[in-house]
Amino acid sequence: MHHLPTEVSADSPVVPLHRLAHARAGDKGDRLNLALFAYEPHHYETLLAEVTEERVLALFSHRGASRVRRYPMPSLGGMNLVIDDVLQGGVNGALNLDGHGKTLSFLLLNMKVTVGFNG
Repeated sequence: MHHLPTEVSADSPVVPLHRLAHARAGDKGDRLNLALFAYEPHHYETLLAEVTEERVLALFSHRGASRVRRYPMPSLGGMNLVIDDVLQGGVNGALNLDGHGKTLSFLLLNMKVTVGFNG
């Protein structure tokens, strides 16, 4: 039987985000859109507390990100993150091998988060 990576114990409160959530990505020009959804509803509060605009901007700063806007979606247990200037010119303009936003969702999902003990 396959288990989703949502099992978090009190003895390991710092985990990679992918243990609590999954992401979908889209790109338009030099703007990345990452939708992040908690696997379990009780982890939504951890997402709100840990996945802040400031932390996401710092995570993507090495790619030239200039701004992050976060749009919480409480009824869906997720959030939408819009990251400006992160695709190094966009899919058609970038010189890197893969300027698509899909690969950058893995960078977000590897971010370390602290899980609340009541979540």
